[in-house]
Amino acid sequence: MTEFWEEAFKDKQEMWGWTPAASAVLAKDFFVAQRVKNVLIPGIGYGRNAQIFREGDMQVTGIEISQTAIALAHKHFGNDLTIYHGSVTDMPFDNKQYDGIFCYALIHLLDAAQRQKLLQDCYNQLTEGGYMVFTAISKEAHTYAQGRYISKDRYEVFQGVEMFFYDAASIKAEFSAVGLINIAEVSEQYPFFMITCRKSGG
Repeated sequence: MTEFWEEAFKDKQEMWGWTPAASAVLAKDFFVAQRVKNVLIPGIGYGRNAQIFREGDMQVTGIEISQTAIALAHKHFGNDLTIYHGSVTDMPFDNKQYDGIFCYALIHLLDAAQRQKLLQDCYNQLTEGGYMVFTAISKEAHTYAQGRYISKDRYEVFQGVEMFFYDAASIKAEFSAVGLINIAEVSEQYPFFMITCRKSGG
């Protein structure tokens, strides 16, 4: 997996441009309303979804598997943007707790055990009353059930990329244990779900 993402960033560099994803804008507005000040972004990439949170007066910490992407992020945003180099499957990278976590288009790239671990690791790093927002690809995407079948709702697409496609039932099954409070549909390049969780204040 590491080699795949290194090659992707070397070949395409800033492949998604610098405009933040629609769900990042929505998450930023939500975090501002909830007075979130410290945000963890697992899978921060080259930072296109980070700056909008910083502009909302939030401190951002990232985790990224691609050293090339980290170098691009530091080139554009400076070295004061803390990014841990490694896989989200190796979380946690610090013992800090965050009042907001934003994870964009990453969880559906993991297998079932990795998804469960990521959710629990993120939940563990939330402050009491903190929020986490995940975006995940929907079964409504035209790529669903295309490519090599791996397991239920999981297929190999895009030359070796393995994806799990969510619906409302699978979201509830995986996210209910980590404080699921809302499921919304959001359009990126594909139909996505925006999944919001809150760590109980009690």
